[in-house]
Amino acid sequence: MKQRTCAARWAIALTTAMALVGCNKTPQAPMPLATAEAVNVSDTDVTEHVKTALQQNDAVKGFDIAVVTTKGDVRLSGEVNLPSQMEAALRIARAAEGAHTIHNEITLKK
Repeated sequence: MKQRTCAARWAIALTTAMALVGCNKTPQAPMPLATAEAVNVSDTDVTEHVKTALQQNDAVKGFDIAVVTTKGDVRLSGEVNLPSQMEAALRIARAAEGAHTIHNEITLKK
């Protein structure tokens, strides 16, 4: 009986130690999903996506907004009538696949 009690105590002690060591582990971060930055989209494609989206948007399609992309950085320039039109152009550029940073050089007509 004494051997069983001793074995039971060792089993409980071992189980407790394993549980404590297991709880002390630093959780592993999940693998990140593919992001827009991880997707390899050419600057030409980014520029074309933004230009096409601008031409299809009713708020800004009549304006001459230039789009230049360098290493995922999109630069918008041109003139619009209203701040809401500028925001629409920026929103479109931000949504483009492969766009990392948007540089706003759009001005309001006086």
